[in-house]
Amino acid sequence: MSIDLKEKVISQTKNLTTTEVNNVVNKKPQSIKDWIKTMEPEIKKALPKTITPERFTRLAMTALSVNPRLAECTPISFIGALMNAAQLGLEPNTPIGQAYLVPFKNKGKLEAQFQIGYKGLIDLAYRSGEFQSIYSHVVYENDEFDFQYGINTNLIHKPAKSNRGEPEWVYAIFKLINGGYGFEVMSIDDIKEHAKKYSKNFNSEYSPWSTDFNEMAKKTVIKKLLKYAPLKVEFVKEIIQDETIKNRIDLDMKDVESENVFEVEASYEVNDDVK
Repeated sequence: MSIDLKEKVISQTKNLTTTEVNNVVNKKPQSIKDWIKTMEPEIKKALPKTITPERFTRLAMTALSVNPRLAECTPISFIGALMNAAQLGLEPNTPIGQAYLVPFKNKGKLEAQFQIGYKGLIDLAYRSGEFQSIYSHVVYENDEFDFQYGINTNLIHKPAKSNRGEPEWVYAIFKLINGGYGFEVMSIDDIKEHAKKYSKNFNSEYSPWSTDFNEMAKKTVIKKLLKYAPLKVEFVKEIIQDETIKNRIDLDMKDVESENVFEVEASYEVNDDVK
């Protein structure tokens, strides 16, 4: 390995231990699959007990097989997205929809972007310990639906028993452990406009917006809803990992700055009492 390339690898993994860096350098990973194998010990450290390293590695390999464009991404961005998923305890690119690794053209090169899915966002919310319940539903044109904001808030949704028609609204509701609650409603048109503005791969065939529109719509409304909930600092750090590209490996990927060239909307109230 050339000195320049060796220094580049070391700089990309500068927060690992000396032994861990030497392992990366000496094994000379060439492809993304090589990097996955090389980084298995670090991935193992990052994973929660509920996910085995073997399963997570299989998920990464499957993602590469299903989406060939991921194999064309820069290895460091793919591993960064993978480590983000691992440290958050979210399985990427599965039917469960917890998280996604998405190929994205960033600064003229193809990189892997990490996205939190609807189910992943729900899981993270429950893990924070603040929520008694949190969920989202799609409202169709033939459903009975009404809502109002103000001093006396109210939301009623009675799904049609058949022939529900086209989706028109999406709403999300949370109830806190302490009894507080809130809800947010967005029209399908507003959700699409929001996605086009803040998700630059909205129209990509590889985007979850193309494969799992309803789930992404639910996530959008939940993220907007969470801005009005008192959140722990750690949960806020987890939420803002959504739609990020990382080009450096860290023992805590939440500390790595995103390389995105566009802004991702993220503004949440932090509950100072539960930092």
